[in-house]
Amino acid sequence: MTSHTSETSITKSIAESSGSDRAFFLLRTVFVIAPIAFGLDKFAEVLTDWDRYLAPWIDDIVPGNAHQAMLAVGIIEIMAGVVVAIIPRYGALLVAAWLAGIIVNLVSMGEFYDVALRDFGLLVGALALAALAFGRKRNAA
Repeated sequence: MTSHTSETSITKSIAESSGSDRAFFLLRTVFVIAPIAFGLDKFAEVLTDWDRYLAPWIDDIVPGNAHQAMLAVGIIEIMAGVVVAIIPRYGALLVAAWLAGIIVNLVSMGEFYDVALRDFGLLVGALALAALAFGRKRNAA
């Protein structure tokens, strides 16, 4: 009986939530999971060889080699996902700024325009999350 009551209250809660609440939840979920997953993959290299996405001019100015730089990138991405989980209004802005940096990196290479365009879409999504988060009550976001 408790399970039925619990399911009913969850269904009722979802039905009563506004579209902006649902959008906030979806965007927050994506911007917690994606940066953490991509950050972890910098170490596992299951999805791709991340080193090839680092612009040579950036590789020249950061200490170490491209692989070491991408490991640092992975740590930053994991931290960004955690910040979105804890303080979404600021974490979303952090992710948006990070994505802007990735876009500059990719475009400056003269290739990977498709990835840069995808990241632009993600940047807009992160800004939408920030807008929704700043519009919520302090204790809700």
